[in-house]
Amino acid sequence: MLPGCTSWPAEVARGYREKGIWRGQTMGAMLAELAGRHRDRTALVHHDRRISYAELDAWADRLAAGFAAHGVARGERVVVQLPNTPEFIAIVFGLSRIGAIPVFSLVAHRATELTHLVRLSGATGYMVPETYRRFDHLALARQVQAETDTLRTLFVFGDRADGFVALSDVEAAGTAAREAGTAAGEALSPDADPSDVAFFLLSGGTTALPKMIPRTHDDYVYQSELAAQVCQMSAEDVYLAVLPVEFNFAFGCPGVIGTLQTGGMAVLADTPNPLDCFPLVERHGVTMTAMVPSVVALWLEAAEWNDADLSSLRLVQVGGARMTREFTARIGPGLGCSLQQVFGMAEGLLCFSHPDDPADAVLTTQGRPISPADEMLVVGPDGDPLPSGEIGELVARGPYTLRGYYRVPEYNARAFTPDGFFRTGDLARLTPAGDLVIEGRIKEMIIRGGDKISAGEVEDHLLAHPGVTAAAVTAVPDDLLGERICAHLIVDGPAPALAELKRAMHARGVADYKLPDTVRFVTEFPLTPLGKIDKLALAAAAASERKA
Repeated sequence: MLPGCTSWPAEVARGYREKGIWRGQTMGAMLAELAGRHRDRTALVHHDRRISYAELDAWADRLAAGFAAHGVARGERVVVQLPNTPEFIAIVFGLSRIGAIPVFSLVAHRATELTHLVRLSGATGYMVPETYRRFDHLALARQVQAETDTLRTLFVFGDRADGFVALSDVEAAGTAAREAGTAAGEALSPDADPSDVAFFLLSGGTTALPKMIPRTHDDYVYQSELAAQVCQMSAEDVYLAVLPVEFNFAFGCPGVIGTLQTGGMAVLADTPNPLDCFPLVERHGVTMTAMVPSVVALWLEAAEWNDADLSSLRLVQVGGARMTREFTARIGPGLGCSLQQVFGMAEGLLCFSHPDDPADAVLTTQGRPISPADEMLVVGPDGDPLPSGEIGELVARGPYTLRGYYRVPEYNARAFTPDGFFRTGDLARLTPAGDLVIEGRIKEMIIRGGDKISAGEVEDHLLAHPGVTAAAVTAVPDDLLGERICAHLIVDGPAPALAELKRAMHARGVADYKLPDTVRFVTEFPLTPLGKIDKLALAAAAASERKA
Protein backbone atom coordinates (compact mmCIF):
# COMPACT_ATOMS: atom_id res chain seq x y z
CA MET A 1 0.00 0.00 0.00
CA LEU A 2 1.19 3.50 -0.80
CA PRO A 3 2.78 5.26 2.20
CA GLY A 4 0.22 7.58 3.81
CA CYS A 5 -2.65 5.13 3.18
CA THR A 6 -4.25 2.83 5.74
CA SER A 7 -4.58 -0.82 4.77
CA TRP A 8 -7.31 -3.19 5.88
CA PRO A 9 -6.03 -5.41 8.72
CA ALA A 10 -4.25 -8.45 7.28
CA GLU A 11 -6.72 -10.96 8.69
CA VAL A 12 -9.69 -8.96 7.36
CA ALA A 13 -8.15 -8.69 3.89
CA ARG A 14 -7.38 -12.40 3.91
CA GLY A 15 -11.00 -13.16 4.77
CA TYR A 16 -12.27 -11.02 1.88
CA ARG A 17 -10.00 -12.89 -0.52
CA GLU A 18 -10.91 -16.33 0.81
CA LYS A 19 -14.60 -15.52 0.38
CA GLY A 20 -14.05 -14.35 -3.18
CA ILE A 21 -15.11 -10.78 -2.38
CA TRP A 22 -11.76 -9.51 -3.55
CA ARG A 23 -10.76 -11.58 -6.55
CA GLY A 24 -7.30 -10.12 -7.14
CA GLN A 25 -7.91 -8.20 -10.35
CA THR A 26 -6.59 -4.76 -11.28
CA MET A 27 -8.71 -2.23 -13.14
CA GLY A 28 -6.46 -2.58 -16.18
CA ALA A 29 -6.70 -6.37 -16.20
CA MET A 30 -10.46 -6.11 -15.79
CA LEU A 31 -10.73 -4.01 -18.94
CA ALA A 32 -8.63 -6.49 -20.89
CA GLU A 33 -10.93 -9.31 -19.78
CA LEU A 34 -14.02 -7.32 -20.75
CA ALA A 35 -12.54 -6.49 -24.15
CA GLY A 36 -11.97 -10.17 -24.80
CA ARG A 37 -15.58 -10.93 -23.89
CA HIS A 38 -17.36 -8.00 -25.58
CA ARG A 39 -14.85 -7.08 -28.25
CA ASP A 40 -16.99 -5.33 -30.86
CA ARG A 41 -19.78 -4.10 -28.61
CA THR A 42 -19.94 -0.36 -27.99
CA ALA A 43 -18.45 0.60 -24.64
CA LEU A 44 -18.56 4.41 -24.67
CA VAL A 45 -20.54 7.01 -26.60
CA HIS A 46 -19.87 10.75 -26.67
CA HIS A 47 -21.51 12.94 -29.28
CA ASP A 48 -20.99 11.04 -32.55
CA ARG A 49 -18.08 8.96 -31.25
CA ARG A 50 -18.67 5.30 -30.52
CA ILE A 51 -15.81 3.36 -28.94
CA SER A 52 -15.88 -0.42 -28.75
CA TYR A 53 -14.52 -2.49 -25.88
CA ALA A 54 -11.58 -3.59 -28.03
CA GLU A 55 -10.83 0.00 -29.04
CA LEU A 56 -10.98 1.20 -25.43
CA ASP A 57 -8.62 -1.58 -24.35
CA ALA A 58 -6.13 -0.80 -27.12
CA TRP A 59 -6.41 2.93 -26.36
CA ALA A 60 -5.62 2.30 -22.69
CA ASP A 61 -2.56 0.27 -23.77
CA ARG A 62 -1.28 3.11 -25.95
CA LEU A 63 -1.79 5.63 -23.20
CA ALA A 64 -0.09 3.38 -20.65
CA ALA A 65 2.99 3.09 -22.85
CA GLY A 66 2.85 6.78 -23.74
CA PHE A 67 2.69 7.98 -20.14
CA ALA A 68 5.59 5.66 -19.30
CA ALA A 69 7.56 7.07 -22.22
CA HIS A 70 6.97 10.54 -20.80
CA GLY A 71 8.39 9.53 -17.44
CA VAL A 72 5.28 8.66 -15.44
CA ALA A 73 6.34 5.83 -13.13
CA ARG A 74 4.60 3.29 -10.96
CA GLY A 75 3.22 4.85 -7.78
CA GLU A 76 3.36 8.42 -9.07
CA ARG A 77 0.23 10.52 -8.82
CA VAL A 78 -1.32 12.37 -11.77
CA VAL A 79 -4.13 14.87 -11.21
CA VAL A 80 -6.77 14.38 -13.92
CA GLN A 81 -9.12 17.33 -14.46
CA LEU A 82 -11.31 16.62 -17.49
CA PRO A 83 -15.02 16.89 -18.31
CA ASN A 84 -17.22 13.94 -19.31
CA THR A 85 -15.22 12.62 -22.25
CA PRO A 86 -14.01 9.14 -23.24
CA GLU A 87 -10.48 10.46 -22.68
CA PHE A 88 -11.10 10.59 -18.93
CA ILE A 89 -12.00 6.89 -18.86
CA ALA A 90 -9.13 5.84 -21.14
CA ILE A 91 -6.58 7.87 -19.16
CA VAL A 92 -7.67 6.30 -15.87
CA PHE A 93 -7.29 2.80 -17.32
CA GLY A 94 -4.00 3.73 -19.01
CA LEU A 95 -2.43 5.09 -15.83
CA SER A 96 -3.71 2.04 -13.97
CA ARG A 97 -1.82 -0.25 -16.32
CA ILE A 98 1.55 1.23 -15.38
CA GLY A 99 0.70 1.38 -11.69
CA ALA A 100 0.41 5.19 -11.68
CA ILE A 101 -2.41 6.70 -9.62
CA PRO A 102 -4.94 9.21 -11.00
CA VAL A 103 -6.25 11.87 -8.63
CA PHE A 104 -9.79 12.76 -9.74
CA SER A 105 -10.37 16.52 -9.79
CA LEU A 106 -13.54 18.42 -10.59
CA VAL A 107 -13.42 20.59 -13.69
CA ALA A 108 -14.84 23.35 -11.46
CA HIS A 109 -11.80 23.27 -9.17
CA ARG A 110 -9.52 26.28 -9.36
CA ALA A 111 -6.10 27.25 -8.02
CA THR A 112 -6.97 26.93 -4.33
CA GLU A 113 -8.21 23.35 -4.65
CA LEU A 114 -5.63 22.30 -7.24
CA THR A 115 -2.58 23.53 -5.34
CA HIS A 116 -3.94 21.75 -2.28
CA LEU A 117 -4.38 18.49 -4.20
CA VAL A 118 -0.94 18.65 -5.79
CA ARG A 119 0.76 19.38 -2.48
CA LEU A 120 -1.17 16.72 -0.60
CA SER A 121 -0.72 14.05 -3.26
CA GLY A 122 2.80 14.98 -4.32
CA ALA A 123 1.56 14.75 -7.91
CA THR A 124 4.19 14.79 -10.64
CA GLY A 125 1.69 15.13 -13.51
CA TYR A 126 -1.43 17.19 -14.18
CA MET A 127 -3.87 16.64 -17.08
CA VAL A 128 -6.17 19.50 -18.12
CA PRO A 129 -8.44 20.43 -21.01
CA GLU A 130 -7.17 23.35 -23.09
CA THR A 131 -10.27 25.38 -22.32
CA TYR A 132 -13.61 24.35 -20.90
CA ARG A 133 -16.68 26.58 -20.80
CA ARG A 134 -14.45 29.50 -21.78
CA PHE A 135 -12.12 29.01 -18.82
CA ASP A 136 -8.37 28.91 -19.57
CA HIS A 137 -7.13 25.71 -17.96
CA LEU A 138 -3.66 26.17 -19.42
CA ALA A 139 -3.18 29.32 -17.36
CA LEU A 140 -4.52 27.53 -14.31
CA ALA A 141 -2.08 24.65 -14.77
CA ARG A 142 0.86 27.02 -15.14
CA GLN A 143 -0.17 28.81 -11.95
CA VAL A 144 -0.49 25.54 -10.02
CA GLN A 145 2.91 24.38 -11.27
CA ALA A 146 4.50 27.69 -10.22
CA GLU A 147 3.01 27.44 -6.72
CA THR A 148 3.93 23.79 -6.04
CA ASP A 149 7.17 21.82 -5.96
CA THR A 150 6.45 18.38 -7.40
CA LEU A 151 4.71 18.95 -10.73
CA ARG A 152 7.10 17.76 -13.41
CA THR A 153 4.83 17.36 -16.43
CA LEU A 154 1.74 19.22 -17.58
CA PHE A 155 -0.50 17.33 -20.00
CA VAL A 156 -3.25 18.85 -22.13
CA PHE A 157 -6.23 17.36 -23.92
CA GLY A 158 -6.25 19.73 -26.86
CA ASP A 159 -3.80 21.49 -29.11
CA ARG A 160 -0.08 21.57 -28.32
CA ALA A 161 0.98 24.43 -26.05
CA ASP A 162 4.30 25.64 -24.69
CA GLY A 163 5.21 23.71 -21.57
CA PHE A 164 2.54 21.05 -22.11
CA VAL A 165 2.56 17.51 -23.50
CA ALA A 166 -0.48 17.02 -25.72
CA LEU A 167 -2.53 13.88 -25.17
CA SER A 168 -2.10 13.11 -28.87
CA ASP A 169 1.67 13.09 -28.33
CA VAL A 170 1.25 10.72 -25.38
CA GLU A 171 -0.64 8.34 -27.67
CA ALA A 172 1.95 8.68 -30.42
CA ALA A 173 4.76 7.93 -28.00
CA GLY A 174 2.84 4.91 -26.76
CA THR A 175 2.34 3.57 -30.26
CA ALA A 176 6.04 3.99 -31.04
CA ALA A 177 7.09 2.36 -27.77
CA ARG A 178 4.86 -0.63 -28.30
CA GLU A 179 5.98 -1.08 -31.89
CA ALA A 180 9.61 -0.88 -30.75
CA GLY A 181 8.97 -3.38 -27.97
CA THR A 182 10.53 -1.13 -25.32
CA ALA A 183 9.83 -1.36 -21.62
CA ALA A 184 7.47 1.61 -21.94
CA GLY A 185 5.40 -0.53 -24.28
CA GLU A 186 4.45 -3.03 -21.58
CA ALA A 187 0.68 -2.81 -21.14
CA LEU A 188 0.58 -3.81 -17.50
CA SER A 189 3.14 -3.21 -14.82
CA PRO A 190 4.53 -6.69 -14.12
CA ASP A 191 4.36 -6.20 -10.37
CA ALA A 192 0.92 -4.54 -10.25
CA ASP A 193 -0.87 -5.53 -7.06
CA PRO A 194 -4.68 -5.50 -6.82
CA SER A 195 -4.36 -4.30 -3.23
CA ASP A 196 -2.58 -1.15 -4.44
CA VAL A 197 -4.36 2.19 -4.75
CA ALA A 198 -6.06 2.39 -8.15
CA PHE A 199 -7.04 6.08 -7.91
CA PHE A 200 -7.94 8.79 -5.44
CA LEU A 201 -11.49 10.09 -5.10
CA LEU A 202 -12.14 13.31 -3.20
CA SER A 203 -14.27 13.83 -0.12
CA GLY A 204 -17.54 15.60 -0.82
CA GLY A 205 -17.72 17.81 2.26
CA THR A 206 -18.11 21.56 1.97
CA THR A 207 -16.45 22.55 5.24
CA ALA A 208 -12.81 22.39 4.09
CA LEU A 209 -10.54 21.56 1.21
CA PRO A 210 -11.18 18.02 -0.04
CA LYS A 211 -9.50 15.04 1.55
CA MET A 212 -8.13 12.28 -0.66
CA ILE A 213 -9.79 8.85 -0.58
CA PRO A 214 -7.63 5.92 -1.66
CA ARG A 215 -9.63 3.34 -3.61
CA THR A 216 -7.88 0.08 -4.36
CA HIS A 217 -8.29 -2.14 -7.41
CA ASP A 218 -9.70 -4.89 -5.18
CA ASP A 219 -12.35 -2.79 -3.49
CA TYR A 220 -13.51 -0.84 -6.53
CA VAL A 221 -13.81 -3.79 -8.90
CA TYR A 222 -15.99 -5.38 -6.22
CA GLN A 223 -18.08 -2.28 -5.48
CA SER A 224 -19.00 -1.44 -9.07
CA GLU A 225 -19.70 -5.05 -10.03
CA LEU A 226 -21.95 -5.63 -7.03
CA ALA A 227 -23.77 -2.32 -7.56
CA ALA A 228 -24.52 -3.40 -11.14
CA GLN A 229 -25.89 -6.70 -9.87
CA VAL A 230 -28.21 -4.99 -7.38
CA CYS A 231 -29.45 -2.76 -10.23
CA GLN A 232 -30.06 -5.90 -12.32
CA MET A 233 -27.93 -4.56 -15.15
CA SER A 234 -27.19 -6.59 -18.26
CA ALA A 235 -25.41 -6.17 -21.58
CA GLU A 236 -28.60 -4.61 -22.95
CA ASP A 237 -28.44 -1.66 -20.57
CA VAL A 238 -27.46 1.83 -21.68
CA TYR A 239 -26.22 4.05 -18.85
CA LEU A 240 -26.28 7.84 -19.16
CA ALA A 241 -23.56 9.58 -17.15
CA VAL A 242 -25.42 12.77 -16.25
CA LEU A 243 -23.21 13.74 -13.33
CA PRO A 244 -19.44 14.33 -13.71
CA VAL A 245 -17.68 10.97 -14.11
CA GLU A 246 -15.06 11.92 -11.54
CA PHE A 247 -17.77 11.51 -8.90
CA ASN A 248 -18.08 8.09 -7.35
CA PHE A 249 -21.83 8.07 -8.09
CA ALA A 250 -21.36 8.33 -11.85
CA PHE A 251 -18.07 6.43 -12.01
CA GLY A 252 -18.86 3.22 -10.14
CA CYS A 253 -22.23 3.04 -8.33
CA PRO A 254 -22.58 1.23 -10.77
CA GLY A 255 -21.91 4.14 -13.12
CA VAL A 256 -19.63 3.81 -16.11
CA ILE A 257 -17.46 1.09 -14.60
CA GLY A 258 -20.37 -1.13 -13.54
CA THR A 259 -21.91 -0.69 -16.97
CA LEU A 260 -18.72 -1.90 -18.63
CA GLN A 261 -18.56 -4.87 -16.26
CA THR A 262 -21.93 -6.04 -17.56
CA GLY A 263 -21.11 -5.46 -21.23
CA GLY A 264 -23.45 -2.49 -21.51
CA MET A 265 -22.95 0.90 -23.12
CA ALA A 266 -22.16 4.14 -21.26
CA VAL A 267 -23.21 7.45 -22.81
CA LEU A 268 -21.36 10.53 -21.55
CA ALA A 269 -23.48 13.68 -21.24
CA ASP A 270 -21.85 17.12 -21.34
CA THR A 271 -24.31 18.60 -18.84
CA PRO A 272 -27.20 17.34 -16.68
CA ASN A 273 -29.57 19.79 -18.37
CA PRO A 274 -32.67 17.91 -19.56
CA LEU A 275 -32.54 19.79 -22.86
CA ASP A 276 -29.16 18.16 -23.45
CA CYS A 277 -29.97 14.79 -21.90
CA PHE A 278 -33.47 14.04 -23.19
CA PRO A 279 -32.27 13.75 -26.82
CA LEU A 280 -29.55 11.35 -25.64
CA VAL A 281 -32.12 9.17 -23.86
CA GLU A 282 -34.24 9.04 -26.99
CA ARG A 283 -31.37 8.57 -29.46
CA HIS A 284 -29.49 5.85 -27.59
CA GLY A 285 -32.33 4.11 -25.75
CA VAL A 286 -30.94 4.97 -22.33
CA THR A 287 -32.22 2.57 -19.68
CA MET A 288 -30.57 3.90 -16.54
CA THR A 289 -29.05 7.03 -15.05
CA ALA A 290 -28.12 8.58 -11.70
CA MET A 291 -28.94 12.07 -10.46
CA VAL A 292 -29.05 14.31 -7.42
CA PRO A 293 -32.41 15.79 -6.34
CA SER A 294 -31.76 19.24 -7.81
CA VAL A 295 -31.19 17.69 -11.24
CA VAL A 296 -34.23 15.42 -10.92
CA ALA A 297 -36.35 18.46 -10.19
CA LEU A 298 -35.22 20.01 -13.49
CA TRP A 299 -35.96 16.77 -15.36
CA LEU A 300 -39.44 16.52 -13.84
CA GLU A 301 -40.26 20.08 -14.81
CA ALA A 302 -38.98 19.60 -18.37
CA ALA A 303 -40.79 16.27 -18.79
CA GLU A 304 -44.13 18.05 -18.33
CA TRP A 305 -43.75 19.98 -21.58
CA ASN A 306 -40.94 18.29 -23.53
CA ASP A 307 -42.12 15.67 -26.04
CA ALA A 308 -38.89 13.64 -26.03
CA ASP A 309 -39.40 9.87 -25.87
CA LEU A 310 -38.14 8.70 -22.46
CA SER A 311 -39.87 5.32 -22.61
CA SER A 312 -36.57 3.39 -22.65
CA LEU A 313 -35.77 4.50 -19.09
CA ARG A 314 -36.31 1.69 -16.61
CA LEU A 315 -34.39 2.92 -13.54
CA VAL A 316 -33.32 6.29 -12.15
CA GLN A 317 -31.01 6.37 -9.15
CA VAL A 318 -31.35 9.42 -6.92
CA GLY A 319 -29.12 10.32 -4.01
CA GLY A 320 -26.95 13.02 -2.55
CA ALA A 321 -29.51 14.94 -0.47
CA ARG A 322 -32.61 14.33 1.60
CA MET A 323 -35.94 14.19 -0.20
CA THR A 324 -39.51 14.33 1.02
CA ARG A 325 -41.94 11.55 0.29
CA GLU A 326 -44.00 13.99 -1.78
CA PHE A 327 -40.99 14.62 -4.00
CA THR A 328 -39.92 10.99 -4.39
CA ALA A 329 -43.50 10.02 -5.25
CA ARG A 330 -43.33 12.27 -8.33
CA ILE A 331 -40.17 10.77 -9.80
CA GLY A 332 -41.40 7.41 -11.10
CA PRO A 333 -44.64 8.68 -12.67
CA GLY A 334 -42.97 11.87 -13.91
CA LEU A 335 -40.18 10.08 -15.76
CA GLY A 336 -42.00 6.81 -16.50
CA CYS A 337 -39.52 4.55 -14.73
CA SER A 338 -38.62 2.98 -11.40
CA LEU A 339 -36.95 5.00 -8.66
CA GLN A 340 -33.97 3.69 -6.71
CA GLN A 341 -33.01 5.73 -3.67
CA VAL A 342 -29.28 5.71 -3.02
CA PHE A 343 -27.18 6.64 -0.04
CA GLY A 344 -23.51 6.53 -0.85
CA MET A 345 -20.20 8.18 -0.32
CA ALA A 346 -16.86 8.29 -2.07
CA GLU A 347 -15.44 6.78 1.12
CA GLY A 348 -17.30 3.53 0.46
CA LEU A 349 -20.62 2.36 1.91
CA LEU A 350 -23.46 2.17 -0.61
CA CYS A 351 -27.10 1.60 0.31
CA PHE A 352 -29.72 1.05 -2.39
CA SER A 353 -33.41 0.47 -2.30
CA HIS A 354 -34.16 -2.74 -4.21
CA PRO A 355 -36.51 -3.36 -7.14
CA ASP A 356 -38.63 -5.76 -5.09
CA ASP A 357 -38.90 -3.52 -2.01
CA PRO A 358 -42.36 -2.34 -0.90
CA ALA A 359 -43.32 0.86 -2.66
CA ASP A 360 -43.41 2.87 0.56
CA ALA A 361 -39.87 1.77 1.48
CA VAL A 362 -38.57 2.94 -1.92
CA LEU A 363 -40.20 6.34 -1.40
CA THR A 364 -39.12 6.90 2.20
CA THR A 365 -35.84 5.04 2.84
CA GLN A 366 -32.38 4.72 1.36
CA GLY A 367 -32.52 0.94 1.38
CA ARG A 368 -29.84 -1.45 2.59
CA PRO A 369 -26.10 -1.97 2.05
CA ILE A 370 -25.32 -3.58 -1.28
CA SER A 371 -22.89 -6.14 0.17
CA PRO A 372 -23.59 -8.82 2.77
CA ALA A 373 -20.09 -8.06 4.05
CA ASP A 374 -20.97 -4.42 4.79
CA GLU A 375 -21.25 -3.57 8.49
CA MET A 376 -23.49 -0.61 9.28
CA LEU A 377 -24.54 0.66 12.70
CA VAL A 378 -26.42 3.64 14.09
CA VAL A 379 -24.76 4.61 17.35
CA GLY A 380 -25.31 7.03 20.19
CA PRO A 381 -22.78 9.47 21.66
CA ASP A 382 -21.23 6.63 23.68
CA GLY A 383 -20.65 4.60 20.51
CA ASP A 384 -23.18 1.91 21.44
CA PRO A 385 -25.69 0.74 18.80
CA LEU A 386 -29.17 2.26 19.10
CA PRO A 387 -32.49 0.42 18.71
CA SER A 388 -34.36 0.76 15.40
CA GLY A 389 -36.15 4.07 15.11
CA GLU A 390 -33.70 6.05 17.22
CA ILE A 391 -31.54 8.68 15.53
CA GLY A 392 -27.78 8.54 15.91
CA GLU A 393 -24.57 8.65 13.93
CA LEU A 394 -24.10 6.22 11.06
CA VAL A 395 -20.83 4.27 11.20
CA ALA A 396 -19.67 1.70 8.67
CA ARG A 397 -16.88 -0.63 7.64
CA GLY A 398 -16.58 -3.25 4.93
CA PRO A 399 -14.74 -4.50 1.86
CA TYR A 400 -14.99 -1.23 -0.09
CA THR A 401 -15.12 1.33 2.75
CA LEU A 402 -11.82 3.08 3.40
CA ARG A 403 -9.80 2.59 6.57
CA GLY A 404 -8.22 6.03 6.43
CA TYR A 405 -7.92 9.18 4.34
CA TYR A 406 -4.58 9.87 2.65
CA ARG A 407 -1.89 11.57 4.74
CA VAL A 408 -4.12 13.02 7.48
CA PRO A 409 -3.35 10.83 10.53
CA GLU A 410 -4.71 13.35 13.05
CA TYR A 411 -8.04 13.56 11.25
CA ASN A 412 -8.17 9.77 10.84
CA ALA A 413 -7.82 9.36 14.60
CA ARG A 414 -11.14 11.20 14.98
CA ALA A 415 -12.89 9.88 11.86
CA PHE A 416 -12.48 6.16 12.64
CA THR A 417 -13.27 4.08 15.69
CA PRO A 418 -10.51 1.94 17.21
CA ASP A 419 -12.05 -1.14 15.54
CA GLY A 420 -12.08 0.45 12.07
CA PHE A 421 -15.61 1.82 11.68
CA PHE A 422 -15.79 5.03 9.64
CA ARG A 423 -17.71 7.79 11.38
CA THR A 424 -19.76 9.13 8.48
CA GLY A 425 -21.03 12.27 10.22
CA ASP A 426 -24.55 11.42 9.03
CA LEU A 427 -27.55 11.34 11.32
CA ALA A 428 -29.58 8.23 10.59
CA ARG A 429 -32.06 5.72 11.88
CA LEU A 430 -32.99 2.18 10.93
CA THR A 431 -36.55 1.07 10.27
CA PRO A 432 -37.84 -2.16 11.85
CA ALA A 433 -37.23 -3.82 8.45
CA GLY A 434 -33.58 -2.75 8.56
CA ASP A 435 -33.77 0.00 5.95
CA LEU A 436 -31.65 3.11 6.35
CA VAL A 437 -33.17 6.58 6.68
CA ILE A 438 -30.78 9.53 6.57
CA GLU A 439 -31.98 12.39 8.77
CA GLY A 440 -29.22 14.92 8.06
CA ARG A 441 -25.65 15.72 8.99
CA ILE A 442 -24.36 16.01 12.53
CA LYS A 443 -22.82 19.35 11.59
CA GLU A 444 -26.27 20.49 10.43
CA MET A 445 -27.61 19.94 13.93
CA ILE A 446 -28.58 23.32 15.36
CA ILE A 447 -28.00 23.80 19.09
CA ARG A 448 -30.38 26.54 20.21
CA GLY A 449 -30.22 27.39 23.89
CA GLY A 450 -29.05 23.85 24.63
CA ASP A 451 -31.79 22.19 22.57
CA LYS A 452 -30.67 20.13 19.57
CA ILE A 453 -32.69 20.59 16.40
CA SER A 454 -32.33 18.62 13.16
CA ALA A 455 -32.28 21.00 10.21
CA GLY A 456 -33.79 18.28 8.03
CA GLU A 457 -36.79 17.84 10.31
CA VAL A 458 -37.57 21.56 10.25
CA GLU A 459 -37.18 21.59 6.44
CA ASP A 460 -39.73 18.81 6.06
CA HIS A 461 -42.30 20.76 8.09
CA LEU A 462 -41.66 23.95 6.11
CA LEU A 463 -42.08 22.11 2.81
CA ALA A 464 -45.57 21.06 3.93
CA HIS A 465 -46.64 24.71 3.87
CA PRO A 466 -48.60 25.70 0.73
CA GLY A 467 -46.45 27.66 -1.68
CA VAL A 468 -43.08 26.64 -0.23
CA THR A 469 -41.31 24.82 -3.04
CA ALA A 470 -37.84 24.46 -1.48
CA ALA A 471 -36.45 24.89 2.01
CA ALA A 472 -33.02 24.91 3.61
CA VAL A 473 -32.44 25.49 7.30
CA THR A 474 -29.17 26.70 8.81
CA ALA A 475 -27.93 28.07 12.09
CA VAL A 476 -27.03 31.72 12.59
CA PRO A 477 -24.92 32.83 15.57
CA ASP A 478 -26.75 34.37 18.52
CA ASP A 479 -25.19 35.96 21.60
CA LEU A 480 -27.93 34.73 23.94
CA LEU A 481 -28.94 31.31 22.55
CA GLY A 482 -25.68 30.34 20.88
CA GLU A 483 -27.47 29.59 17.61
CA ARG A 484 -30.81 30.56 16.12
CA ILE A 485 -32.78 28.84 13.35
CA CYS A 486 -32.83 30.52 9.95
CA ALA A 487 -35.15 29.22 7.24
CA HIS A 488 -34.17 29.93 3.64
CA LEU A 489 -37.19 29.45 1.39
CA ILE A 490 -38.14 29.45 -2.27
CA VAL A 491 -41.85 30.10 -2.70
CA ASP A 492 -44.39 30.03 -5.50
CA GLY A 493 -46.65 33.02 -4.91
CA PRO A 494 -46.82 35.48 -1.99
CA ALA A 495 -44.18 34.98 0.69
CA PRO A 496 -45.72 33.80 3.97
CA ALA A 497 -44.92 35.80 7.08
CA LEU A 498 -42.74 34.23 9.76
CA ALA A 499 -45.71 34.21 12.15
CA GLU A 500 -47.79 32.33 9.60
CA LEU A 501 -45.07 29.69 9.20
CA LYS A 502 -44.84 29.27 12.96
CA ARG A 503 -48.61 28.83 13.32
CA ALA A 504 -48.64 26.21 10.57
CA MET A 505 -45.79 24.28 12.19
CA HIS A 506 -47.53 24.52 15.56
CA ALA A 507 -50.61 22.97 13.96
CA ARG A 508 -48.41 20.05 12.86
CA GLY A 509 -47.40 19.45 16.49
CA VAL A 510 -43.90 20.94 16.25
CA ALA A 511 -42.31 22.03 19.54
CA ASP A 512 -41.68 25.75 20.10
CA TYR A 513 -37.91 25.41 20.21
CA LYS A 514 -37.87 23.95 16.68
CA LEU A 515 -39.68 26.90 15.09
CA PRO A 516 -37.58 29.15 12.82
CA ASP A 517 -36.40 32.42 14.35
CA THR A 518 -35.86 34.16 11.03
CA VAL A 519 -36.80 33.56 7.43
CA ARG A 520 -35.12 34.55 4.15
CA PHE A 521 -36.77 34.30 0.75
CA VAL A 522 -34.51 33.61 -2.21
CA THR A 523 -35.08 32.81 -5.87
CA GLU A 524 -32.53 30.00 -5.97
CA PHE A 525 -30.11 28.15 -3.71
CA PRO A 526 -26.36 28.17 -4.22
CA LEU A 527 -25.17 24.68 -5.09
CA THR A 528 -22.00 22.70 -4.51
CA PRO A 529 -20.34 21.11 -7.60
CA LEU A 530 -22.34 17.92 -6.94
CA GLY A 531 -25.61 19.83 -7.01
CA LYS A 532 -26.23 19.80 -3.26
CA ILE A 533 -27.52 22.93 -1.54
CA ASP A 534 -24.51 24.91 -0.31
CA LYS A 535 -25.63 25.58 3.24
CA LEU A 536 -22.34 27.25 4.14
CA ALA A 537 -23.03 29.92 1.54
CA LEU A 538 -26.60 30.34 2.79
CA ALA A 539 -25.49 30.65 6.41
CA ALA A 540 -22.83 33.19 5.43
CA ALA A 541 -25.41 35.26 3.54
CA ALA A 542 -27.77 35.19 6.52
CA ALA A 543 -25.01 36.18 8.92
CA SER A 544 -23.97 39.03 6.64
CA GLU A 545 -27.52 40.36 6.42
CA ARG A 546 -27.85 40.14 10.20
CA LYS A 547 -24.72 42.24 10.72
CA ALA A 548 -25.94 44.79 8.20
